[in-house]
Amino acid sequence: MQAKSPNRRSFTHRLRPQIIDVEASGFGADSYPIEIGVVLANGLRFSRVIRPLPDWNHWDERAEELHGISQKELQRHGHNPFQVARELNELLAGQTVYSDGWAVDKPWVDKLYDRLAIERKFFISPIESIVSEKQIEQWKGAMQQLGSQITQPAHRALNDAVLIQETYVLTRMQSNTADVMN
Repeated sequence: MQAKSPNRRSFTHRLRPQIIDVEASGFGADSYPIEIGVVLANGLRFSRVIRPLPDWNHWDERAEELHGISQKELQRHGHNPFQVARELNELLAGQTVYSDGWAVDKPWVDKLYDRLAIERKFFISPIESIVSEKQIEQWKGAMQQLGSQITQPAHRALNDAVLIQETYVLTRMQSNTADVMN
């Protein structure tokens, strides 16, 4: 059996990293994940609204205003959290996904897996770990530019994941163009 080349893996991540985004019931430690969106390097997209577990009852109206997902919608259309955790593990086993809100997204994903007593079989890292200084300088402007072109609602997990990935790609291209011109 031949091991995967680390150079090939890092090259793929530089071109189009895999992104995860999470929407939650609130903003603090009592909040829990209600929607997870993932976009892979090959463009495959995964999105699930998560039905809350019985002991997950914290709800912040301000968070609902931001993401637009109601408690009623979660009960009607939310997926079983065990199913969501298993699907994520199958989709992402052994891989790394990146988040632009790692400080909150990772704890929310961990809360899902910890509460279900399921091992998370993938890694979550901050997007900042793979962007250059030039990309960071261009990030906000690029995200605003791309965001103005997207007709999908903001603050929905999959839409945000796609926007983050496209912002990465655009800033990477801009940085490469700037390097060539210098």
